[in-house]
Amino acid sequence: MVIIGITGTLGAGKGTIVDYLVGERGFRHYSVRAFLVKEIERRGMPVNRDSMTSVANELRARFSPSYVTDCLYEEALKGQQSCVIESIRTPGEIASLRQKGRFHLFAVDADAQLRYDRIILRRSETDAVSLETFLSNEAREMNSDDPNKQNLSACIAQADFLFLNNGSVAELHDQIAQALNTIEQHE
Repeated sequence: MVIIGITGTLGAGKGTIVDYLVGERGFRHYSVRAFLVKEIERRGMPVNRDSMTSVANELRARFSPSYVTDCLYEEALKGQQSCVIESIRTPGEIASLRQKGRFHLFAVDADAQLRYDRIILRRSETDAVSLETFLSNEAREMNSDDPNKQNLSACIAQADFLFLNNGSVAELHDQIAQALNTIEQHE
């Protein structure tokens, strides 16, 4: 069972990587976002980026920096199938998953304007924001000394594979396929 974690900047293509891994390679998908949305809805809160950030930070502070991904990992173990855990946001999540073995971290990034254009097109509940808010949200999630808060910069720095997604979907798929070939050669 191979576990791929995905981190990256907002709108960079994490979902596109998941679609490829699930559709082309038979991976099972586990989403930090879906886990948090379920918790937010259970609490009767609005589903937006502020709620997601505050609930994620609260769960991490209450239980552990890797709480959400640990829950998803336990769920994945039941299926004994290679899986992808989408939206890794703290170094603690990475450390915990690395201890479990056969874990590889993918990071994805792209130019800011392109990423903003993509989120406007996907129209999720957390994406109806101005460019200024988008950039502000991302800045808030890029760095933190608190192990319970998002630190995308540190996560991206720990990636085993970094994909620059400024081109076509086919080009991104080629980068993913090359990374998977490297993993398979070393397993």
